[in-house]
Amino acid sequence: MQRLKEKYMTEVRGKLQQELGLKNSLQVPKVNKIVISIGLGEAKDNAGVLDKVKVYFSQLAGQMPVVTKAKKSIASFKVSQGQPIGMMVTLRGDKMYAFLDKLVSIVLPKVRDFKGISQNSFDSFGNLNIGLKEQIIFPEVDYKTVDKTRGLAVTITTTARNREQGKKLLEYLGMPFKD
Repeated sequence: MQRLKEKYMTEVRGKLQQELGLKNSLQVPKVNKIVISIGLGEAKDNAGVLDKVKVYFSQLAGQMPVVTKAKKSIASFKVSQGQPIGMMVTLRGDKMYAFLDKLVSIVLPKVRDFKGISQNSFDSFGNLNIGLKEQIIFPEVDYKTVDKTRGLAVTITTTARNREQGKKLLEYLGMPFKD
C-alpha cells in the first residue's frame, strides 16, 4: 500500500472525522482523483511535439496521456475544430496517491522561491488547482531530452463539501500552504 494512502487510512481519516464533527465515517472527505494537463499550442503547427511530450508525460504520471482536441474553431488563435491542443491524464487509486506523495514530498520543495500554496487555489467545492511552470522539476523527466520547458496544471479533486474541509484534508496529507 502507498505511504500516503496508509497515512490517510490510519491517521487522517480519524482526525478529520473528529475535527469536523462527522458522525458517519463515509462523510469524511477524501482525495477522489488527480488530473494533470498540459497545453500544447504549438502542436497545431508541429505534430512531432505531441510525441516528445507524450514520452515524459507518461513517465511522470505513470500512465499514457490522452490527447485533447479543440472542441470548436477559433480564428483568432488559428485553431480549427479537432486539432490536438493538449494532453491530460486522470489518476485514481494507488497511482493517484503515489503522484500526490511525490508532488508533496519531492516536487514542491524543488520549486524555486516556493513559499507555499495560496488559499485562493481552492474552488468552492474544496478542489485544489496548482499550476507548475516547469516540467523538469519532476525526477522522472530527464532534462537532456526536454526541448522546451512547458508548464502543467494539476487539479486535485476531493469529496469535500467546501474549501475548509478540502484544505484540512490536504493539510493533513502534507500539502504546504501559505500562512
